[in-house]
Amino acid sequence: MNRKILLFVLLPLVLLPIMGVASALTMNTVQNSVTDTSTDGAGNYDRAAIAFAAAIAIGLPALGAGIAISSAGTAAISALAEKPDTFFKSFLIVALAEALAIYGLIMGILLWLQLG
Repeated sequence: MNRKILLFVLLPLVLLPIMGVASALTMNTVQNSVTDTSTDGAGNYDRAAIAFAAAIAIGLPALGAGIAISSAGTAAISALAEKPDTFFKSFLIVALAEALAIYGLIMGILLWLQLG
């Protein structure tokens, strides 16, 4: 039981935000010390804030989607084992939970494009 808690709860809670922040910082966002403020008016601090916003926009919805898929997927499999007629409803609920992560990824990409 303790390994399941570690694997499915604590590991995503620790790794997903760290991975989001690392991905936002690595791709030449904050590393650029020279910015042209005459064209967009955004300095280094604005770029760092947008990078962190992109990391949060990707990390938190992925975490929420993982928790939702974990609980809804378990219930969907249980319901499917008892009544095979519920396949479409079960699949739809899990797909809607997965859409949370996709929406977060889209918002992260839109924020990332603001850095360019």
